[in-house]
Amino acid sequence: MPRRVLTAVVVIFAFAFLGGQAKAAPTSAELALLQAMNEARHAHGLAPLRIDTRLQRTARRHSAVMLRTGTFAHGAFAARIRRAGVRARAIGENLAWAVGPMAAAHSLVNLWLASPEHRANLLRPGYRTVGVGERIGTFEGYAGAAVVTTDFAGR
Repeated sequence: MPRRVLTAVVVIFAFAFLGGQAKAAPTSAELALLQAMNEARHAHGLAPLRIDTRLQRTARRHSAVMLRTGTFAHGAFAARIRRAGVRARAIGENLAWAVGPMAAAHSLVNLWLASPEHRANLLRPGYRTVGVGERIGTFEGYAGAAVVTTDFAGR
């Protein structure tokens, strides 16, 4: 293969690959939520969660769908996560929606910690990766509502 063609192929591949990664880069609000989640895990002696771009895209899409349709449900989350290519032994999902100060990262994490099922997901020792998807819009009649999906994976 001529050197110019090979260089063009490499550049196109790198652009496509990095472009897909950039779309999944966490927003500042998503990073704040990840940090609050990892602070809670650290307080319980657990390893921090890392962003997985496949889970990130899946979580964002689900939050967008819930916001657009005005629904708030997990649905077939296992199928959604598997379709994204995640093959971890264990997967889970936490949802939240809130407005104002209740939508702050630490407030959402505290709500999850107060719920046995959500707490179990957040503090599962085998989870290593997560996708955090937050979308803002009008939800249940509240403007500026944060609709959040967190998809977990691990062992």
